[in-house]
Amino acid sequence: MPVQSFLTPIDYIIFIITLTISTLIGFYFGCVAKKQSTITEYLLGGKRMRIIPVAVSVAVGHFSGTSLLGMPADVYRYGASIWLFVSAFVVMGTAAVFVYLPVFVKLQLTSTYEYLEIRFDKKTKMLGLVFYVLAEVLTFPILVYSASLTFATGKSLLVVAILQDNVLASGINVQVISVILCAVCIFYTSIGGLKTVVWTDFLHFFVIVASLGTIYTIGLSQSGGLVQVWQTASIGERLQVFNFSFDFTARDNFWGYSLGCGATFIALTVIHQTGVQKFLALPNHTDFVWSVVYVVLSLCCVQTFCVLVGLVAYAKYETCDPLSSKQIQKHDQLLPFFVQEIASNLPGVSGLLIAAMCSASLSTMSSNLNALAAVIYKEIVCLFFKNEQSEARATFILKIIVVLVGVLGTCLTFLVERLGEILSIMSLVFGIVQGPLLGLFSLGMLVRRANSRGAFFGTLGGFVSTLCLTIPSKYYQMKGLTRSATKPLSTSGCGYNQSLWVNVSSTVLNNQVSRHQPHVIFKTSFYFYTLFGAIMTVLLGLVISYSTTADFVDTKLLSPICQRQKSKRRTDNTDLGVDEALQSL
Repeated sequence: MPVQSFLTPIDYIIFIITLTISTLIGFYFGCVAKKQSTITEYLLGGKRMRIIPVAVSVAVGHFSGTSLLGMPADVYRYGASIWLFVSAFVVMGTAAVFVYLPVFVKLQLTSTYEYLEIRFDKKTKMLGLVFYVLAEVLTFPILVYSASLTFATGKSLLVVAILQDNVLASGINVQVISVILCAVCIFYTSIGGLKTVVWTDFLHFFVIVASLGTIYTIGLSQSGGLVQVWQTASIGERLQVFNFSFDFTARDNFWGYSLGCGATFIALTVIHQTGVQKFLALPNHTDFVWSVVYVVLSLCCVQTFCVLVGLVAYAKYETCDPLSSKQIQKHDQLLPFFVQEIASNLPGVSGLLIAAMCSASLSTMSSNLNALAAVIYKEIVCLFFKNEQSEARATFILKIIVVLVGVLGTCLTFLVERLGEILSIMSLVFGIVQGPLLGLFSLGMLVRRANSRGAFFGTLGGFVSTLCLTIPSKYYQMKGLTRSATKPLSTSGCGYNQSLWVNVSSTVLNNQVSRHQPHVIFKTSFYFYTLFGAIMTVLLGLVISYSTTADFVDTKLLSPICQRQKSKRRTDNTDLGVDEALQSL
C-alpha cells in the first residue's frame, strides 16, 4: 500500500535551503575569504573569532535531533522539572570561568590532551586519548543516523514523512539522506575549518529557535492561550518543578539536574576538545568570560522553548494521550505528531522542524569532526614525522583527516542502522567515558599531590566502577524492573466507551518490581552517572597518589583556585618546567 506523504514542496525547499546555506558558508571561508593556510587559522580561526558566534556554536553543540525531539516529550510525560537544566548550565559556566578553562587559556594548547602529558605522562595522555576517540567514533554515526531519520519513523522520527521498507514516502532512501547529510557536513567542515563550523552553527541555532518558537506560537493559539495552557499544566501536575529531596534514585530531582547534569555539561564543554578549541579561538580573556555567559544564556533559551512546547503539547492531549490511544508507538514521536496535527494546513512548518532537527545534528557532527581532526593530527599523526611540517602541509593533512573520519562515520552509519538495541549501548558507552575523563582533568587541575600513577590507575578504576553501575542498571531498565513514574495521562477524551487513566507508578509497575528488587544503587538516576565516574576517579587517584612518591607541579598547570599555594617546579623524570615541557611538545 502506498504511503501518503504530508510534506509539501515548501517543506523540502526549507530543508534544502538550510543545507545550501551551510555549504555556501563553507565555500566562502574555504575558497573566497582568506584561505585556511595555517594551523591557527584552520583550527582556531586565527584567534580572532567573535564572542557571540563562538558562544552560540558551543551551545548548539549540546543539542542533537534526538534531544530536541526528546525534551518536549519528556516535559509531556514527567513535567517541567527538566527546566532545572538551567541550574546545570550555571554550574557549568561557573566551573568554566573559575576552575578549568583558565588553565587551557593560559597554556594555549592545540589539543586538551597535551595537558595530560605535561601534567602527568604520555601513558596517562594516551589513556585519555583512547577514551575520547572511542566516544567520538561512537557518536558520529549515531548523529548521522538520527539526523537522517528526521524524515522517517523510528527512534528519531517525523510522523509527517513515514518510513516503509527503509524508503520514504517521497521515494528517498534513508541511506541516501545519510550520505547527503554527511557529504554536506564533511565538505563545509573540511574546507572551511573552525570559522565555518562556528558560523554554520550560528545559522543552525536560529533555525532551531525559529522552529521551536513557531511550533509554540501555533500550539498556544490552538490551546486557548497562555493562561489556559498554564492552568491545564498545573492541574495535570506538570508544574511541580522543584524537588529538593536527597533521594538520588528520583529522576526529577534538583540535585540530579544541578550536580549530576552539571558534571555532564562540564565534561562535554569545559574539558572537551570541541568546547575548549572554540574558546581558545577568542582573542583575550575578557572575551572568553563573556562568551561563557552567552553560552549559558543560549542554552537556557533553547531549554525554555523546549519546556514551553512540551507544556503546550500536554494541553492539547490532556484527555487523549496519543501513545495510550495507539496513535503513536513511542513518546519520541510526540513532537512530530503534534506538529502534524496543529500545522497540517500550514505549509513549511514541518519542513522547519526537519531543518531544525538536522541542523542540531549537523552542528554537533561538524564540531566533533573539527575537534577530532585537531587531536588526531597533534597526538597521532605528528608522531610519524621527524621534522615539523610546514603550515600549508599541516593544514592539508588536517583537511584529509576530516574527510577520512567523516567517511568512516558515514560507513558506520550503515552498520548502526542494523544494530537495533546496540544503538543504545553505544550511547551508554559514550556516557560512561565522560565521568572518568572529568575526574582525570580534575585531578590534574585541582589536586597538587596527584601524580601520574594515581591519575592513570584512578581513571581506569573510575571507568570500571562506572561500568559496574551502568551496565546492571541498563539491564534492569530493559527488563522493566526499574522505571521512572510518569505524571498522570488520560484517554477519557479519545471517544472510547471506557476511559483510561494511566500512571506508570501504579499497580502494574509495583507488581513488576515486587518480583525482583534490584539493589538501590542500581536505581540511581542516570543523571548522576558522569558525576559518579568523576568522583570514583578522583578518590582512587588520591588514594594511589598519596600512597606513592609525589610529583610536584608548576602552578601554571593548576586551577586558579589552587594557586594560593607556593609555586613549585615540576620534578618528574624529565625535570622540565611548564615552558620547557611545552616547547618539547
